[in-house]
Amino acid sequence: MSGGSTSRCEQERLRLENYLPLLENFISHADIVSNNSQMIRWTSQLKIQWSSVLSSSSFFNLTGPKFFQIDNLRFELGMALFLYGAVLRERALEFLPSDLKQSAFIYREAAGVFHYLAHEVLPSLHSAISAERPPEATSSVTSAISLICLAEAQAVYIRKAEETGNTGFGVLAKLHLGVAELLSEAVGALNSGIGEYKAISSRFLEFISSCKALHELRGHTYFSKGLKHDDQIGIAIGVLRDALSNVKRKMPGDDSWKTFFRKEIEHSADTLQKFEHENEFVWHEKIPSGDELPLLQGNEIVKIEPYRPKKWERELAFKT
Repeated sequence: MSGGSTSRCEQERLRLENYLPLLENFISHADIVSNNSQMIRWTSQLKIQWSSVLSSSSFFNLTGPKFFQIDNLRFELGMALFLYGAVLRERALEFLPSDLKQSAFIYREAAGVFHYLAHEVLPSLHSAISAERPPEATSSVTSAISLICLAEAQAVYIRKAEETGNTGFGVLAKLHLGVAELLSEAVGALNSGIGEYKAISSRFLEFISSCKALHELRGHTYFSKGLKHDDQIGIAIGVLRDALSNVKRKMPGDDSWKTFFRKEIEHSADTLQKFEHENEFVWHEKIPSGDELPLLQGNEIVKIEPYRPKKWERELAFKT
């Protein structure tokens, strides 16, 4: 692309940042004359349609994606904002290999967009519309995705800390468990909205549970290394045995995710084997289990970057 960004995500972001202020301005003027009979007729004929990537029907409908038609301007605003948040999230992923700080910031921006959508835009849409909505147009789903973006931002900060190499095992353990806690909150948000949408993609749900399980394993692996460093090798072995037992029960169904899961499990299993070997020949410490094991609280260090909508200030006149 001559004279501009070659990133598809960046191009899409710029288009949406030009479109959203125009749409906000149009809606504010339409609201002023919303009771006008001509405006009511126009609104009923908008034929606004969006497809869903999170609906289970999108994955199993052989005739193509299911489209949702809701003749309401705020539905268009909500779905456009959802797309904007999704584009920001994908843009954050593009920065991940080269600029971890920027990647984390954009994830937080995306979290702010979804948070704004859940709390400022969609509640008014819920009360005005009785038609079936896509999951993307429900507060529970957008709240959950805001939390997922925060979890991803914290995971990036952890990666930066791991690469720096001067962060203690205990801190890294708490940060990984903080990611898992954010993902648990996301699951809670989804569960709170049962009834708002018909069905949500099982692949999306598996993505959340798989990420949560991985960060729990990483957190407990670091926790066990910290215990070993503090000469508590018996407890370290018990913690790691318990973590490995739990994660093996959460193996994802997707083959590509299984491969990644197995690598993580192998890494933690190698650490456990070294600890067990050392304890067998040197320390002979008792291995606790179950309720005898210590609990570690996660630490959530990320906050959303608030989304502040812009409005293209220009007077509009509707011919009636």
